[in-house]
Amino acid sequence: MISNAAIKNVLSFFLRVGLSGALLWYLFSKIDFQKTVDILRTARPDFLVYAGVSFLAINGILLWRWGIFIKALEVSSSWRDVVRYYFAGLFGNLFLPSSIGGDFIKIYGLCRHSSQKTRVVASVLLDRLSGFAGITLVSVLAFILGYRFLQEGVVVVPIIGMAVLAGGVACVLFNEKLYSFCCGIFAKLPKVQKALMGLHYDIALMKGKRREGFSAIAVSCFSQVVYAVCWYLVARALSQDAGLIYFLIFVPLTCIAASFPSIGGLGVREIGTVYLFGKIGMDPGVAASISLVNFLFMVIVGLIGGVVYVLTLSPGRVQYHPSDARVRPEQT
Repeated sequence: MISNAAIKNVLSFFLRVGLSGALLWYLFSKIDFQKTVDILRTARPDFLVYAGVSFLAINGILLWRWGIFIKALEVSSSWRDVVRYYFAGLFGNLFLPSSIGGDFIKIYGLCRHSSQKTRVVASVLLDRLSGFAGITLVSVLAFILGYRFLQEGVVVVPIIGMAVLAGGVACVLFNEKLYSFCCGIFAKLPKVQKALMGLHYDIALMKGKRREGFSAIAVSCFSQVVYAVCWYLVARALSQDAGLIYFLIFVPLTCIAASFPSIGGLGVREIGTVYLFGKIGMDPGVAASISLVNFLFMVIVGLIGGVVYVLTLSPGRVQYHPSDARVRPEQT
């Protein structure tokens, strides 16, 4: 009998597929689809290769960032497990409700092999927060440096919103009184409240390790710059000469848009890309093509992540049929 949870998961998946499909249908109903195809056919392969390598490098940088928090919080997980579940998270990002779906996979995976469950959660939460801080810092700095070229005030609204949100979350996480007050909504669930307060105490460990915290934020900023360069290289492959400064401003905003429930941000990110790059006169078909190529990179890396996870499964984790006595691990 199919459980309610399984039914919900299936419905959620189809809803996300439907949302991405509807958004893409709307987008391509407004632009010349054939022109977009023609643009992609004329792409320069050398720049696409450079962009693909850059995209792979980004994931190495992000793994490094998570490792900073794993080490700083002294999480008792092997580096092998950290790498495995990082790649499993990449695969999950393609199919789970949003870009944070992979975080749940990382938490679930490491918690199975560690008794420090709150520290595992803290490492993933701090990793995500430092990434958001990097997005905010890069977009703010780029906007300040590039405003004279852009002269478009509407872009500053989401940038300010990101800065306020990042600052607010950091204040709550690192201030015991504020955190305790927010946890008050779980007063009728004492076990949940206790677990959340334990999470706060693990997060607070970073107060004494500010060097590691700032290092992680610096790594986040570096990853955002590389990601913007990746988009810039794709644009060059499509014969676009837009300045890198625009990608440093717009690409972080598309990352935020892609966090909405969809299949890997597909559809949401493309509409955001067309809107933002339309501010500098880029053709909608070209802008959509740039975003779709980067989504293709995401799919390739996500599939690689799934393969890496499967290949690194220990033999004892493989499920055997009871009747197949010849291949049971205990008899080999």
